[in-house]
Amino acid sequence: MSFMDDDRPQKKTAHEIGSDLSMLSVDELKARVELLKTEIARLEAEAARKASGRIAAEGLFRS
Repeated sequence: MSFMDDDRPQKKTAHEIGSDLSMLSVDELKARVELLKTEIARLEAEAARKASGRIAAEGLFRS
């Protein structure tokens, strides 16, 4: 390991909303789209899980 390794900027793997996209390659843009699609699916699954738990709880208290 050389001293130069520590000076290299770390490549971001996450996407920051509103960030400048002009310096990204097509492959990098596609990778970010896939990353965001995966995150959207994760968010939707969690929202559905919480909604079903809420519906179950409301049903329990209405009985």
